Parts: sequence; structure tokens; C-alpha cells
Amino acid sequence: MPDPPQKPLVLVSNRGPVTFDTDGTISRGTGGLVTALTGLASHRPVTWIASAMGRGDADRSRQAGGKAFTVQSPVGGDYDVRLVVSDEQAYEGFYSIISNPMLWFIQHYLWDLSNAPDIRTHEVEAYDYGYKLVNEDMADAVVEEIDGVENPVVMVHDYHLYLLPGMIRKRRPDVFLHHFVHIPWSQSDSWRVLPPRMREEIYRGILANDIIGFHTRSYRRNFLQCCEDLLDLEVDHKQGVVKIDDREVWVRAYPLPIDAAATRAVSRRVRVRQFEDELLRRRRDFMILRVDRADLSKNVLRGFSAFDLFLEQHPEFIERVTFVAQLMPSRTDVAEYQEYLERIEALVAVVNHRHGTPDWMPIQLKLRDDLEEAMASYRHYDAHIVNAMFDGMNLVAKEGPIVNERDGVSILSENTGAHEELGEFALTVNPFDVQDLANMIHRALTMSGAERKRRADGLREIVLDRSPGDWIDDQLADIRGKAAGAPAHDEV
Repeated sequence: MPDPPQKPLVLVSNRGPVTFDTDGTISRGTGGLVTALTGLASHRPVTWIASAMGRGDADRSRQAGGKAFTVQSPVGGDYDVRLVVSDEQAYEGFYSIISNPMLWFIQHYLWDLSNAPDIRTHEVEAYDYGYKLVNEDMADAVVEEIDGVENPVVMVHDYHLYLLPGMIRKRRPDVFLHHFVHIPWSQSDSWRVLPPRMREEIYRGILANDIIGFHTRSYRRNFLQCCEDLLDLEVDHKQGVVKIDDREVWVRAYPLPIDAAATRAVSRRVRVRQFEDELLRRRRDFMILRVDRADLSKNVLRGFSAFDLFLEQHPEFIERVTFVAQLMPSRTDVAEYQEYLERIEALVAVVNHRHGTPDWMPIQLKLRDDLEEAMASYRHYDAHIVNAMFDGMNLVAKEGPIVNERDGVSILSENTGAHEELGEFALTVNPFDVQDLANMIHRALTMSGAERKRRADGLREIVLDRSPGDWIDDQLADIRGKAAGAPAHDEV
């Protein structure tokens, strides 16, 4: 078989690179996935197919006759984008019932199984007439986009679209399908939350791909084991191959780097300097930082509880340290997330009341998404906390070290994808051990300058070693190799 052609390469994801307001104004798409794919789209020509996120997107899609059109992102770059409009009720079931929270909770181990979920007709219908339907809408767009193209290459992204590859494969058996999952892949028992029919359809959908990618070797191992445990398939764990329907599916690990040059460029903006001036004016001896979405998986409450414990056990730090927490509200239409945000605000109030003084507030909580404000804080933290319960990668763990100017110490959960790369130079914590995190805060703030520098230099070297271009090239090389009939190779 010849190498896949250079064009067209089709990207498919739920969110696209831009969103349109009803007045026609354009905003950059949000989320780490969009950041990653924007790098891919700028690396080579692509057509990017995504869901219409609202009325503005739907209006722009209709103006284009439902076809692809070229758009310029407000942050730079031209993209050929096709926005797919689905029925509003179907999209609600697809996104707010099945994708989030059902699949997100399964893959981050978030369900309290003694209480939830209860799968009833409501959830089954959301799957059959929501998740399936939106996947079908996206599949229709992909099949139309690759019509008449020999050996087309389609790169599918994330958990919203697990059924899509199987739908495309049935209609275009010659297509080369690559699927990257940006969140953790949990162990097999967690998937038994789903009814067997639903579970098998999801697995057979994603196994219609030629290559499936994850951020870490750990999530790759989990997926391979799931294929054995849940579908009784033949699996080669060493080479990362699943055999199904006379096909071999490669399962690979592609850790996602950050664009270091772009990150540092943002940190040098004038508005960042303005935030810095204010931060330094109010700064105490030490600053602890976290920058996160207010997502259940990020483990924000235990982070604040550990800081509370740290202040209780080390009163010598009273009035000398500030914990700056910049949290972006997330999925506020999901009840569990509304409640979580309320609990965060309540706990911050308790900690500030317990330890604060008339002129010192221990925790500064900022509930907003402001990249430039976050960059100002990145430059000056002494300790950076990333204590997620489970995370696909967690790019903030990579952004902080290359911007920070104080040899700040990274405190990193062992269950983040980033830990597989950065663990040697971070202070490792178990995300459920609040006392351990309190101890690590103390260790970070009392660490010698030489040790801080050694760790900070190590983190920077690892983060700067690979770029998004390398991440893309690794995947494209595997696409070319598998399409040409090369055997699977062992993971390094």
C-alpha cells in the first residue's frame, strides 16, 4: 500500500479551533485539546471537522452550506473548518449525559459507585438518540469530506467520538483512522459501570481505528488489558497490538509537549507585566500557585485542605505565604460541578477565616480564565501544586517550569500523565494523602537554593526537549509505517 497522501488530512473533534458569536465575532476555541490540535493544523494542511458549539457556529455553518470554509483564528493561523450542526436535544444527551459526566467520570474514576450512576431509560436514550446521533452526524461530514479521495487519513480526537471510527469504517473500508484519547484510560472494572451493549459498542467503535494513541504508557497498558478483560480479544502487550476482525490495531503512547516558544511569548506581553506589578506589590515571602479548571478530577479541595493543615502544623509561616489559586469554572451545567464550585468557595472561606489576619488572606481565589494573569503568577511561584486525582497529561505542569524565574518547586501528583516524564525532578505526592501534600509544601518552601535549581533545571530540560511538532511527527510516522505494512514496534 502506498504512503497516505499528504492531503487531505482530516481532523475530527468535538471542539474546533474557533467559535462564532451570533454577531459574527470570532473567539479561539478553549481547552488543551484545541491547543494541541492547533499545533497540528499549523504543521500541515488539514480540514478540521468539529461540532457547532452554539447559535453563532450554527449560523456560520449554514452560511457555508454545511461545507468547510477558511477562517483566521484571532490568535493567528488560517484553518479550513467544517462545523457540524446536530439537533439541540441530541447534542444535550451526547454532551451533558453521556460524554460528561458518564464517560469522563468513568475514565477519571470519579463515580461514587455506592450512590451513582443509576442507568435508566433517560441515560440509555441519551446514548442511543444523543451520543450515537451526534457521532453519526460527524461521520456523515467526514465521509462527505473524503469522498473521491484515495487512501484518506482521518485523525479522531477524544472521548466524545468513540463510535465515529466504526461508522466511518463501514462506509469507507479503505480509510486510515487514527484516534488520540486526551484523557486517562481507566482500568477494566471501571468500565463495567456501562451496560454490556453500550460498553461493547464503544470498544468496537474505537477499535475500528488503525492506531489508537494515549499520553502515557500506563494508559496504553490499561487499554490493552481492557480489550482482553472486556472483549476477550487477542492482545500483544509488548508490541501494543490488538487483533480484531482480521485487523491489527496499534496502541501507542504519544506524550503531548507544549509549545515552549509560544508560552514564553505570552509571558512577555505588556498585560502580563501589569499583573506582575500588582502581584509583586502584594507578595509575601512565599507564594504557592495552582492554575486549573474547577473540575472534580483536579482535586482542588484536598489541595486547600493540605494548605490548611500546613499552616496549622507550621505557624511560623503565618502572614509569610500566600496560596494563589486561579480556577476556571467548568461544566457549570452539570450538577456535580455546581456543587463542587460551591464547596471550593466554602472551604476557602473557612481556611481564610481560621488563619487570616486583618492584613493577610492566606488563599487568594480567582474564579476566572485569564491566561495573562496566570502567566504573571507562573513567573513568581515558589511552589506549584498539581495534585489531580487522575489526569490525561496536565499541561500546566509543563508550562509553569519554563516561565518561572524563581526556581519554583513542582509538587506533582503521581496520577497525572505529566508525572511519567517529570517525576524525577518534581516532588511526588499521592493525591489522596492530604498530610503528604502538607509535608511537601513545607519541603518545597524550605528547600535549599541549590536543590531548587537542580530540580528546576531538570524540569526545564525535559519540557524543552520535545515540541508539538515532534508529537505530530511521531504520530504521522506511525501512520505512514502502518499504512506501508510495517510491523508494530515495541514501546521504548
